[in-house]
Amino acid sequence: MAKKKPFVLRIDPIILAMVEKWAADEFRSTNGQLEWIISKALKDAGRAKQKDST
Repeated sequence: MAKKKPFVLRIDPIILAMVEKWAADEFRSTNGQLEWIISKALKDAGRAKQKDST
């Protein structure tokens, strides 16, 4: 497993509540949901390597 680097995130409480609800709906932790959202955004923007589909 890749090493993870902790950092402080300032976020609007309303946005955090929405992310927490979304995470619970998908059986993820809030941290896991934020990682998924960021990874998807990076891929969608072409800033992250896509995994081979082979």
